Amino acid sequence: MADSIVKQGLQKVTGQAWSRISVPVSGAVTETLALELAAQVAEAFDAQLNILFTPPDPAELAPWLGEGFMGTVQMSTMDSLKQAAEESEVMARSQFGAIAYEGKFFTALNSPVWQDLAMETRLSDLMVFSELSAKGQGMLSEAFQQVLMEERAGVLIARKPFNIGGTALVAWDGREPSSRAARRALPLLKKASKVVVTGAPCGDPPSDLNRLAAYYASHGLAVEIEVLPKGDILSQLLSANERHKADYMVAGAFGRSRLREFAFGGTTRALLQNTQLNLYMAH
Repeated sequence: MADSIVKQGLQKVTGQAWSRISVPVSGAVTETLALELAAQVAEAFDAQLNILFTPPDPAELAPWLGEGFMGTVQMSTMDSLKQAAEESEVMARSQFGAIAYEGKFFTALNSPVWQDLAMETRLSDLMVFSELSAKGQGMLSEAFQQVLMEERAGVLIARKPFNIGGTALVAWDGREPSSRAARRALPLLKKASKVVVTGAPCGDPPSDLNRLAAYYASHGLAVEIEVLPKGDILSQLLSANERHKADYMVAGAFGRSRLREFAFGGTTRALLQNTQLNLYMAH
């Protein structure tokens, strides 16, 4: 009897998809779209939606001030930072109140903020960020880098409204980041009406798109395959996205050395900086 109960419990858990969607926020107006898309995804999965107010952390500022600023200057700086955080939290709570989704929760992260954010990330199925954060701008640019690169979480970058039940484009090159993204995005891909797996016949060794298609088939997901011609991979991906009218793209982040990508450019950097695509990424 006990074994039967355990098996039923395991079956129930296994059948679940995403149950916890989290959105770090700073109270900026530019985060409105990210909140709307996160609520849309949470509703599609009947998941818990966590709004994580991520304030500037005085603990991170103190070392920069140094021992010579232990007096009036430091106190004034700390007070200003605290006041700014309080005002931002008021804005964030106002945005939270405007979300028309019952399964929402608001959490103000505590100092050290980066540790609190890391823990919330590890206990979330999806993290959602705004376009500005992905471009390295705004208060949450470092938080975005931390979540994507250090925690290696699945991240949805919200740039425009999208249809969860529409078309998804999966860019795959066989490397770890794109494979990790392709696997972790599976629950979202199962909501799409059409999934296109695409990639170019290059690399060492060249990626065989049929292998990813077979993986998806084993999970009950039928996909189309489109082999891109050799050439500039970014322009090819953008053309494929436009051709299929994709609502979002699934891609790996920084398949090469991260330093090399930032120094010389790369597909990840170009996708983050120069496109208007909704992106699901993982590193």
